[in-house]
Amino acid sequence: MTKSMLMLLCSSLAIQASMAADPASLAIPNKTAGENAATASIPNPLLSASTLIYEYPPFDKIQNAHFAPAFAEAMRQHSAEINAIAENPAKPSFDNTVVAMERTGQMLGRVSRDFFNLSSANTNPTLEALSRDLAPKLAAHKDSIYLNAKLFERISTVYEYRANLAMDAESRRLLERYYTDFVRAGAKLSAADKISLKNMNAQLASLATAFGQNILNETNLSALIVDTKAELKGLSKDEIKAAGDAAKARGLDGKYLIALMNTTGQPYMSSLSERELRKRLHQASTERASHGGEFDNQATILSLVKLRAERAALLGYANHAAYTLEDETAKTTTAVNQMLSELAPAAVANARKEAAEMQKLIDAKKGGFKLAAWDTAYYSEQVRKQKYSFDEAQLRPYFELDHVLIDGVFFAATKLYGITFKERKDLPVYHPSVRVFEVFDTDGKSMALFIADMYARESKRGGAWMNAYTPQSGLFAPHPVIANHLNIPQPPAGQPTLLSYDEVRTAFHEFGHALHGMFSNVRYPRFSGTNVPRDFVEYPSQVNEMWATWPEVLQNYAKHYQTGAAMPPELLVKLSATSKFNQGFATTEYLAASLLDQRWHQLQPKQIPTDVLAFEAQALKQAGVDFAPAPPRYRSSYFSHIFGGGYSAGYYAYLWSEVLDADTVEWFKENGGLTRKNGDWFRQQLLSRGGSVDAIEAFRQFRGREAKIEPLLLRRGLKAENK
Repeated sequence: MTKSMLMLLCSSLAIQASMAADPASLAIPNKTAGENAATASIPNPLLSASTLIYEYPPFDKIQNAHFAPAFAEAMRQHSAEINAIAENPAKPSFDNTVVAMERTGQMLGRVSRDFFNLSSANTNPTLEALSRDLAPKLAAHKDSIYLNAKLFERISTVYEYRANLAMDAESRRLLERYYTDFVRAGAKLSAADKISLKNMNAQLASLATAFGQNILNETNLSALIVDTKAELKGLSKDEIKAAGDAAKARGLDGKYLIALMNTTGQPYMSSLSERELRKRLHQASTERASHGGEFDNQATILSLVKLRAERAALLGYANHAAYTLEDETAKTTTAVNQMLSELAPAAVANARKEAAEMQKLIDAKKGGFKLAAWDTAYYSEQVRKQKYSFDEAQLRPYFELDHVLIDGVFFAATKLYGITFKERKDLPVYHPSVRVFEVFDTDGKSMALFIADMYARESKRGGAWMNAYTPQSGLFAPHPVIANHLNIPQPPAGQPTLLSYDEVRTAFHEFGHALHGMFSNVRYPRFSGTNVPRDFVEYPSQVNEMWATWPEVLQNYAKHYQTGAAMPPELLVKLSATSKFNQGFATTEYLAASLLDQRWHQLQPKQIPTDVLAFEAQALKQAGVDFAPAPPRYRSSYFSHIFGGGYSAGYYAYLWSEVLDADTVEWFKENGGLTRKNGDWFRQQLLSRGGSVDAIEAFRQFRGREAKIEPLLLRRGLKAENK
C-alpha cells in the first residue's frame, strides 16, 4: 500500500466485519429532531439490496442518517439468523451449521461495507461520531457470535466428524477455517474469561477508532503554512499555485499550504531547496499526534498495546505478535524476527554508504552542515542527477493520470488477461472526482465494476487501498464491485494531473489488489478475493507493479501530456539504471517501521512502557536501525497500519510478500512476459482462488517449487549480481 490498508478487504461479514450488539441504543449524532424527521420520510436505501447493476451502492440516495437505523435493523436480523442456527434442534451438519452461517448477515454486510468504505474515502463529522459510537458495539456483536457456546458446539461436532463427511476441498477448508476462527476468538474460554475478553475487545475497537480519527484530524491541522513564494523555491509553478489555492481555501489568502501525506517522508522534500522549510515540513510530519493536544495518540498507543498483550495472554499466547502470526504464512515471531534481523545490517550499511555520497555533495557545495533526515530526499535527488544525469521530475510530463490509468494500468490487464473496460457515467458516485468502469471478461461478458477514486481530499484518509463494495461469491454475488483509492494531489482547475513515478507504481499496485478481487472465483464469501493471510495479500499486487515499466506497456501510456510524444528511450534507460538507487534508505525506512511494529507487539502485559517516544528510540537502537537520516516510514503516533488498521504485528508482510513477488517477476520474464498464456496461468492458480486454498500451496502450484529469496536480495541491492 499502500500501501496498503487494506483495512476494508472483502471479508465474510457474517463473521469478520466489525459489528454491533445493541441496536436499540444506536442514534445519529449531530442531528436535530427536525433533520431526523425529514430523513425519516425518505425510504432507507440500505435496508434492501441495491437495484443497480451488481448491487452497486446508490450513493446518490444514501444519507448520513440512514446508517444508524440500517445498522440497528441489520444487526437485529443477523442476531436472529445466528440464534436460529444455534438453537436448531436438528443434528448439526455442514449445511445447516457452517453453510447456514455463510448465508447470514447479508444486510449487515452491505451496510458495514458501505459505511466503513465511505467513512474512509469521504468522511464527515457525523460519520466520525457514528463510527466512535458503533466501535465498541460492533466488537460486542462479533463476540456474541464467536463466544456463543451452543453455536460453537455445533461447529465442533461437525469438525470432529469431518473425516467421515463427503466434502469438496473448498468446503472442507471452510469448516476448518470456521473452527479455527472460533477457537482463536476465545470460544474455548471459561464464562468468566469470555466476559473479560468482551470488555477488552470493546475497548480495543474504541481505541483503534480514536487513533485513526486523531491522525486524520491532526494531519489536516498540521499542514504547513508558508508565508512567501520565495520559500517554495524548487517547486513547479503548478505546485506553487496548488499550494496557494489550498491556503486560500482555508481563508489564508496570500499564503501557501503544504498538506501532509500519511508517511514520514513528504513528496515535496525532494524538491524544496530551502533547508529551513524542509526542516519545518519534516518536523510537522514526524511530530504528528505526539506533541500534546486534543489529537495526541501516545496514551491511546499505550492502552492499545497493553490491552492487546493482555488479550493474547488470556487466549494462551506469549504476546500479541505470537497470536497474530500463528494465522499468517510466517507462523511464528521467530521467523519474522529472523528475516528482519538478517536484512537490517545490510540495508543500514547501504544507507550509510548512500548518506556518505550525499554528505560529499553537501561538502562540495560548502553547505556546512551534517546530513539530517530533512535533507535525505533532496540530496538523494541531487546525487541521482549527478550520477545519472537524471531528474525524476523529467518523468512527470509523461505520466498524465488518464494515460496512466487507461493506456497503462488497463492496457496491461487487457494484454495479460484479455479483460476490457468501459466507463460508466450513468452510475452515481459519492464525490465528483470518482469514476466507474464496467469490466468485461475474455468472452465479452460483463464481470465486474471498478471504482477509481484517485484524488486526495481532507475528508479522505491517507495512503492507498482497495476495498470491495460487493465481494464475489458463488452463494450470493458472482459479479464483484471493487474500488481503488489513491491520494494524488488534485491540480488547479484546468491543469493536467501529472504523476510522480511512485504514484504510477502505486496505481499499478492497487490495481493488482483490484484484480485479486475481480478475478475471485470461489463459492463461499469467507474466501472471497483478498481474504488471504495478511502476509500474502500484498503479493499479487506487488507483482502487478512490474508492468509499469514493461516496455510494451510504458510505450503505450508514457506520452507527453502536451505533444503526445513518447517518452524518450534514454529516459527509460536512466529510470532502469536508477532502480536500485537509494535502496539502502528505502529498505532501512521500511525495516525500521516493521521492527518497531514487532517490538510493540512482542511485549507482555508487565513490559508495557510509560513513554512512547523513549520506547520507540530504544527499540530502533536495539534493532540496529537507529540511523537518523533514515527515520522509520511511520512513527508510532501516526502508524495507522498497526494501531488503527489491520496490520498489527503484520507490517513485515510487504517484505515477506516481496520474496514471492520478486520470484514471480522472474517467472514472468523467463516465460515471455506479457502474454495471455502467462496471465491465464496466474489468474487460474492464484488470483481466482482467494482464500479457498492454502496460500503457500497456491504459490507452489503456480511456481512449481518453493520461493527463492535471491531475486529479492538482488532487487533491493542487498546482494551483488553475478557478472
